[in-house]
Amino acid sequence: MRFVVPLSSPSLGVTSRGEELVRIGELSRRLGVGTDRLRAWERRYGLLQPVRTAGGFRLYSREDEQRVREMQSQLARGLAAAQAAAVVLAKAERAPAAPVEELRAQLAATLARFDATGANAVLDRAFSIHGRDTALREIVYPYLHELGEAWARAEIDVGQEHFASNLLESRLLALSSGWDRGHGPRAVLACAPGERHTLGLAGLGVCLRDRSWSITYLGADTPVAMTTRAAESRQPQLVVISSTMPNGLPRWEDQLHMLAGSVPVALAGAGATDRLAERIGAQLLVDDPVTAAERLAVQNTSQ
Repeated sequence: MRFVVPLSSPSLGVTSRGEELVRIGELSRRLGVGTDRLRAWERRYGLLQPVRTAGGFRLYSREDEQRVREMQSQLARGLAAAQAAAVVLAKAERAPAAPVEELRAQLAATLARFDATGANAVLDRAFSIHGRDTALREIVYPYLHELGEAWARAEIDVGQEHFASNLLESRLLALSSGWDRGHGPRAVLACAPGERHTLGLAGLGVCLRDRSWSITYLGADTPVAMTTRAAESRQPQLVVISSTMPNGLPRWEDQLHMLAGSVPVALAGAGATDRLAERIGAQLLVDDPVTAAERLAVQNTSQ
């Protein structure tokens, strides 16, 4: 699946590797293939894999151009269009994929230079090549850990941290469409009062949705009373409270203990501890969001 890539220009852009992205008219001109035929090959065979701008324009890469040239070569050999497309796509699948370490480095580099277009292109490649779980677990969240370490060492400024966090949060929330309509158990997800870091919580919601859960997402800085009302209304199988602040949860211990008396509660984030979870009567989520979602799905199946 391809994702929206916001570009500064509606007609041209570049990928994270500096490759030009073009609209279909320019692609047609370069290849000598009509736009109607290109659209047909894209629609029928998946030969072209464009990215979309925020304005809905399709943009095509050098890889798309290479696949069309190979398609023309196969047609010239006498293959039918469907056979030719199958040969081209099979060759593309055998091409070596960018490893997660390379993509993580590219993501860090583009975000470090405030390159939203490049960062989104890297994320597109990561999700397309490695799938959502692997991309989040091995690229996005390790990068965020490295970003947090750099922030703690005062190696980056607040502008860079905010830029990276906001871009990644927008991408995660873009994956949340329809997450309230799952057919499985329901989870209410909320940050503790005062907590504004939502990336782990949003990622958990996306990964649970991918495992058929329904998500009620309350987001940042949510009063415990509001979370309690949402739980009373939605009757979830689980409420997750996230906090990265060391002292972000203890002041709400009594309210959280009352909440845990009526619905299963899990604590997540660096501000949650075994001892606090035990006093509240809550489960502690200690894994990355993808692994935590996997474990919760297994727990729910075994109950």
